[in-house]
Amino acid sequence: MSRVEILKRLYNDYTKKYLKNILVSVFFALLLAGSTSSVAYLLDPAIKQLFIVQDQSLIIIIPALIVLAFTIKGGSLYLAKVIMIGVSENIRRDVQTDMFASLIKADTQVIDNKHSGKFVTNLTNDVDMITSLVSTAILNLFKDSLTLIGLLSVMFYQNWKLSLVAIIMIPLASTAAKTLGKRIGKVTTQQMNIAGELTTYLIEVFKNHKLIKIFQKEIFEKNRANKLINNFKEKNKKINEIHVRASPIMEFLTGIMIAVLIFISAKLITKNELEVSNFFSFLAAMMLAYQPVRSLATLNITIQQGISGASRVLPIIDDAPKIKEIEEARDLIFKKGHIKFINVEFKYNKDENQILNSINLDIPGEKMTALVGLSGSGKSTILNLIPRFYNVDTGDILIDEQSIYKSKVFSLRKNISLVSQDTTLFDDTIKNNIAYANLDTSQKDIEEAAKYSFADEFINELPNKYETLIGENGIRLSGGEKQRISIARAILKKSSIILLDEATSSLDADTESKIQQAINFLTKGRTTIVIAHRLSTILNSDKIYVIDKGKVIGEGKHEELLNSSNEYKNFYEKQIQKS
Repeated sequence: MSRVEILKRLYNDYTKKYLKNILVSVFFALLLAGSTSSVAYLLDPAIKQLFIVQDQSLIIIIPALIVLAFTIKGGSLYLAKVIMIGVSENIRRDVQTDMFASLIKADTQVIDNKHSGKFVTNLTNDVDMITSLVSTAILNLFKDSLTLIGLLSVMFYQNWKLSLVAIIMIPLASTAAKTLGKRIGKVTTQQMNIAGELTTYLIEVFKNHKLIKIFQKEIFEKNRANKLINNFKEKNKKINEIHVRASPIMEFLTGIMIAVLIFISAKLITKNELEVSNFFSFLAAMMLAYQPVRSLATLNITIQQGISGASRVLPIIDDAPKIKEIEEARDLIFKKGHIKFINVEFKYNKDENQILNSINLDIPGEKMTALVGLSGSGKSTILNLIPRFYNVDTGDILIDEQSIYKSKVFSLRKNISLVSQDTTLFDDTIKNNIAYANLDTSQKDIEEAAKYSFADEFINELPNKYETLIGENGIRLSGGEKQRISIARAILKKSSIILLDEATSSLDADTESKIQQAINFLTKGRTTIVIAHRLSTILNSDKIYVIDKGKVIGEGKHEELLNSSNEYKNFYEKQIQKS
């Protein structure tokens, strides 16, 4: 998007709805401009009447008017800023809400291709820049523009010749600020990229702190962190230096202007074309105009930063999911949960190798089907295609003779549960983690699900039982305990289709036995697809598919495959040797 398109988009989507509030803020900005101009204007009669003419009748009135002007100025500034703070926070909320809504609906592939740390940076730092653009910049634009117009009016009233000289500075300052703003926009983009990398790195460090300690890589990681921190520091330093660079430019231009004005004023006073009181009033107006001129001159910097942030956030908001329903999509009606893969082909990205090649599967409903094969053969990909985490490139997937691509996604996923090796838990209580499957469930149902998953065995030994906080991703629990909670969650959902991806891997024999019992309860009478390296868990499957390099190279029951598939036989024999 171009700069104009971004600004138009920010106005239409996030600023327009708060236009009334902004106009009220502009009204107070107008009062601010008027009161500021009044202060400069009152210096003329103050000097002339009180000091030259020495009119004692005005000795109280003029100071009182100056106090009133400053009071109005302070109050107006306060109210204008308070209103715009409210607008700013509302806009921040709206942008962050839209961005989060887009991310939560985003395709799995989008999330996989970008680290969470970079999304966090987009959600925080970039949004900060956008809110500064659509709130602070707007207020300053009106406040400073109106104040400058008011002060210029006073200046022209006092002496138009001096005013013409003074306003020469404005385009000079604006040109300088525009150049600096472009440089800041470029550096800011680089800074935010580094900030994203830094956030990503910190998340990984905290997640893998045990690994760092056991391999004694504290110094190595410290050096990696220092490199990222130093890079961020250098970009931040450069931005601040550019900001600071505006000050000497403005000071230089102001110094030249004042020197020229004093020179011309002296000439005009000598010719009786300018009174001393006029000069001081003019000088006060000009000095008061210094701040709004400077603010307006540097406004481009804030605009460039905001546009830079918006250029990263808006594409995320606009990124429409590829996993979407057709207009004529219908609710998927589950009967037995009979699943068919028909000539399915798939690869994650266009430039990558094919993952699945002409996959044809006939998975019986209400029975257990196993997928076996070497790592990277495509087994997990097959599972991920069923709930439409990804779309197939060609082919179709049917459930009870209904294409999942002609069905509503909600009705599809409502009837599917996934239990994987990498159990996902929230930093919350055990109760809430189990109830995540059904937020309206009762405590009785939660405890029942925990009972059938054998999770109640360790839960009831905890001091706070179901109210126990488990830490980030269940860090306070063992692998087996995490799995039991995950299974309890799946039991509570009561899905028609159960997907098991290495659900019993990396567990000791006793824990695996209990997990297997829990799985048996979970999968009883349900369509189940299981991936397991340990063949002992799938020997009794109703059907087994052997997958190799994205192709089906064997199918049948255990005994059948021992006789018909050399790959399966070798796989099985290796398992026997290991045990």
